[in-house]
Amino acid sequence: MDNQKRETVSSLFAIAASLERKWTNDWNTHNSLGFSKTHILLLEFLSTEGPKRPSAIAEHLQVTSGGVTVLTTKLLKSGFIEKTQQTTDRRASQIAITEQGEELLEQSKQQIEALVTNMFGMLSHEELVTLRDIFTKCLTK
Repeated sequence: MDNQKRETVSSLFAIAASLERKWTNDWNTHNSLGFSKTHILLLEFLSTEGPKRPSAIAEHLQVTSGGVTVLTTKLLKSGFIEKTQQTTDRRASQIAITEQGEELLEQSKQQIEALVTNMFGMLSHEELVTLRDIFTKCLTK
């Protein structure tokens, strides 16, 4: 890799890190629900995929099993998810979203829509497609 390309890639890393911080700050600033974006991603996963074992949640969210425990504890206490034991193997549990969790997820979609508009509203559809394709290409290499 030549120097010019190396410098451009280096600045890309800095921009990506800054964008992540900005998006996290925007979420935290406009979040009136009291849950992190990872909590909402967890609810979305359970809503679309159905009940899941903690290990599947950890893999999907790319967190540790301890991270899943931290995430689910707050949602369990609030009644947004429920934990059940499998009848065939009582050591195995599954996490499912509750009706209250579905309602919270619906409320969060309004906040997410505003955040996404703030983050990407200035881009055309074609630019968004190009950006998605570039990110996808980077992930598949």
